[in-house]
Amino acid sequence: MTTLPHPVTELSADEARRLALRAQGFLGAPDRRAGVRGVLRHLGAVQLDTISVLARSHELIPYARLGAVGRRTVENAYWHPVSTGAPPARPHAFEYWSHAACILPIEEWPHFAFRRRAYRNRPHWHHHLPDGTYDQVVKQLRSEGPLTATDLGGAKKTSEWWDWSGTKVAVERALMYGEVVCVERRGWKRVYDLAERAIPAELLHDELDDAECLRRLVRLAGQSLGVGTRADIADYHRLKGEQVDAVIADSGLVPVTVAGWGRPAWADPAALETPPRGRHRTTLLSPFDSLVWERARTERIFGFTHRLEAYVPKQKRVHGYFAMPVLAGGRLVGRVDPAREGRTLVAKQVTLDGPKAAPAVAQALVEAAGWVDCTDVRVERVDAPDLREPLTRELARLLA
Repeated sequence: MTTLPHPVTELSADEARRLALRAQGFLGAPDRRAGVRGVLRHLGAVQLDTISVLARSHELIPYARLGAVGRRTVENAYWHPVSTGAPPARPHAFEYWSHAACILPIEEWPHFAFRRRAYRNRPHWHHHLPDGTYDQVVKQLRSEGPLTATDLGGAKKTSEWWDWSGTKVAVERALMYGEVVCVERRGWKRVYDLAERAIPAELLHDELDDAECLRRLVRLAGQSLGVGTRADIADYHRLKGEQVDAVIADSGLVPVTVAGWGRPAWADPAALETPPRGRHRTTLLSPFDSLVWERARTERIFGFTHRLEAYVPKQKRVHGYFAMPVLAGGRLVGRVDPAREGRTLVAKQVTLDGPKAAPAVAQALVEAAGWVDCTDVRVERVDAPDLREPLTRELARLLA
């Protein structure tokens, strides 16, 4: 950006951290009446991922904010339509490409028109699409849907994960174009239906121009972050920096400076009206949680280097396969790489930010164990051996 408006205020690094925590639902009383659907609407996007250790990431997101909400309740909240008293029931969410593959509030369908148009206008594709397959898939969904890729004729040509069948290529392309929508996950498979059938009629349009779509997503990102740099805001829905630049002045966000950040920032003006107060949540976080999914922001706000190592060769991992940051008192105070053995939650590797972190990490472990129906917690390795005894002592006290 060549010119920047004058900041409306200067925030301390601590104020910015607390704004971010409140915006993400970790500071203050959780809205339990709104439940999982309220969390989704508040965050604007919940990332999906195939990895399941304690639970899948989209289940861990509401758990981290609401506590031990039932896992079936989570799935129902995302995928079961909301009855308004008159048919048809209104869907609450859809899956699309945002920060990554994400569950998104249904009312945001029109605001992803810019991305659907971009996909339609980009003819290149990494997978070959046999002639006629696209039309055949749409025809089959129209007559038989909703269907999985397996129902449509098979997702793969061979056992290799990347070797998609023509049917899978076609239905994924239709998903990107917006002709097809994912209406739920069933056994982790996408269930596809025609958008004309799944999306409420008043939302089923691409009438908004790119600028209006981008203004909305930039504003939503700013609200969900509380305060963020240009890069933070762009990353939330994976926008380009120049797309943010083009609309941010009209997005409703206001320019601020944050001590120590070194870059201009933008804040949700409603977040600046009242100082963040309330109780801090103590919890394990999914590595795909929107509080920590952008590494540079996590380092800047929390002084915490976070990296998912599931795709790192085992011998090169530092903190473990699915190391989950531990949030307590508004700080990231450690990491746990968890597993389950029967009804025991196993902390395969634990990193603590000093002895004062032991009670919080123990509390987070015991709460998570109860949520996934485990009755015991076993610690295998603590990076700092002298911190093992305080951690196991706290666990024994909480489990007694």
